[in-house]
Amino acid sequence: MTSRPTRYTPLTELADRTARLQRLSRQNDLDGVVIVQNADLFYFAGTIQRSHLFIPAEGKPVLMVRKSFERARQESALENVIPLANLKELPGQLASFSSGKLKRIGFELDVLPANLFFYYQKLLEPAAIVDASRLIRQVRAVKTPYEIKILKDAARLNQSMFSHVEKFLREGMTEVELAGQLEAVYRREGHQGYIRMRGFNLELVYGHLMSGWNLAVTSFFDGPTGGTGLSPSFPQGAGYKRIGRDEPVMVDYVGVYDGYMVDQARIFCIGRLPEQLVRAYHVSLEIQELIKERARPGVSCAELYARAVQVADKHGLKHHFMGYPEPVTFVGHGVGIELDELPVLARGFDEPLEENMVFALEPKFVFPEGAVGIENTFVVTEKGLDTVTVFEEGIIYLP
Repeated sequence: MTSRPTRYTPLTELADRTARLQRLSRQNDLDGVVIVQNADLFYFAGTIQRSHLFIPAEGKPVLMVRKSFERARQESALENVIPLANLKELPGQLASFSSGKLKRIGFELDVLPANLFFYYQKLLEPAAIVDASRLIRQVRAVKTPYEIKILKDAARLNQSMFSHVEKFLREGMTEVELAGQLEAVYRREGHQGYIRMRGFNLELVYGHLMSGWNLAVTSFFDGPTGGTGLSPSFPQGAGYKRIGRDEPVMVDYVGVYDGYMVDQARIFCIGRLPEQLVRAYHVSLEIQELIKERARPGVSCAELYARAVQVADKHGLKHHFMGYPEPVTFVGHGVGIELDELPVLARGFDEPLEENMVFALEPKFVFPEGAVGIENTFVVTEKGLDTVTVFEEGIIYLP
């Protein structure tokens, strides 16, 4: 990999994102929103230096920086970037950048630790602290052309990684050995190495790479596959299992470039897969094509999930769909700066798709002897889904 210029989020992007959050703030009677979580800071300020970003319902935002102030000034295009030496200065700074008395202030209560919530509550009283996380996630769910361009850069990173699987994969090697070789390709080509997730205790490193029976080992991870991992301290993903012939090898990895991620999975096999798994794989492709046909702005996410379940049921595979014996109840999830963004194609998520939402669609089937399926990342357009992640979509056989 050759060196390249650092990509800083332009002011036009930050201004557009701020304006969309401000509209939602006014609609929900918020006087402003305080942002402290890294992913949200990166989205709205272009930096994750330790800061408090205040976005008033009216007016310009201010980034108040604890550490490192100099890096924050370099990385953020915001006009108002100031030092915050002591948290006790926060109420005064919020008041000076707001247009009136602060009565209701939004915070990211889905991720804010309880002790910090109690601290801010006391520090900012009599103002009420309310949850703004849903508003923030709504804004982030709809991507801009700038963001989609970076997502396509991440997809090119994935295409390069997947093209190396046939070079490295061989019978008898351990899953973790293959994982290490593919992850080295990622790092050389600019992968940041960290997968951000919003959900509490959801942890992931690069993704899941397992084979045969290890694909059916369940774990705490909220996904259709689990894996043994290397120890109970991180019980998911690649383990010491040796890869054999005539079994599926699933490479389900997250490419991340300049903070933005795509999710993609493919099936490889040394030899030939059993007919049951081949049949299930073709049902995965059928589900993918059905969702691609039906997904449009305005279509319910829950309806798309129900359609996927119907196809699995039609083929007698409902009980193996999205996990076995403990299935998850989604078939797609939003991606962007975090892996678990909105929208979610899930049971009960009866909200419509919007143009320029981005999600990973992952119809998979799990059996005791292994798992098969496909995953790609798509952009929602008026004409349907635009595929971001590109690689051969059939089962990839090796001699």
